[in-house]
Amino acid sequence: MTWLVIAAPLLAAVSIASSAQARSLDIIRAQGAIGQCAHPNALPFSSRGGEPPGFQIELGQAIAKQIGVALEPIWIIGPNQLRRAGCDIVTDAIAVPEAQDETGLKLSRPYYRTGIVLTVRPDSPLTSAETIDPDVKIGVMGGSAASMTFNQRGLTTSAFGFEDEMLKALANKEIEGAVVSRAAAGYFNLTHPGQAFRMVAIDGLEPAFSWNVAVGMVKPDDKLRAAIDGALDQLIADGTIERIYAKYGINLRPPK
Repeated sequence: MTWLVIAAPLLAAVSIASSAQARSLDIIRAQGAIGQCAHPNALPFSSRGGEPPGFQIELGQAIAKQIGVALEPIWIIGPNQLRRAGCDIVTDAIAVPEAQDETGLKLSRPYYRTGIVLTVRPDSPLTSAETIDPDVKIGVMGGSAASMTFNQRGLTTSAFGFEDEMLKALANKEIEGAVVSRAAAGYFNLTHPGQAFRMVAIDGLEPAFSWNVAVGMVKPDDKLRAAIDGALDQLIADGTIERIYAKYGINLRPPK
């Protein structure tokens, strides 16, 4: 569905082919590692480069530690790799029924809520998505729900392929607003303190602009699902998840 085309790492995270081989918790523990699929070059989500590894990898490491194994990142880029990946989990899976129907993933308990926002420069007069001037150019991801919704409202949009390119265009005053993930906006503000953007919520325009996030599992057995949920409970209770995301400029919101 096109409403999922918001951020490439998020789309990749929920697009694991149902034909991938699943492993039980006993097998994972016997082999000493749990496989996590992630994009190799998509900060703040994940990076093969090492430092920083991205919040998806850091969360995967924390979950693996809780269940007593090591994390084995499995780097994926496109659909062909997804079909052959053979991973056990993905993090930041979109926890909505439509996404579950398309991916076949089994989901853990949700651990936070995220979505997309309208980012604007600090001096922008924009304070509400409902009152955007039709002549103001807004950057959107090509083919996304935001692109369709904004165009249907008669607003002027400019399509981009990557969120970081859109944010750079906003900083360079090529556009007056950018519809990006909360993660991308937070990370840009963290890494560009002199150019920090203001975030304007757009949840009211379309329910699909906000969603819960969970760990996606490929055909897990009951023991693995329980272990993942137990790990998340502990990591939420001791503040680990909040600290991981805060390192990347992301303030977590509780799931609904």
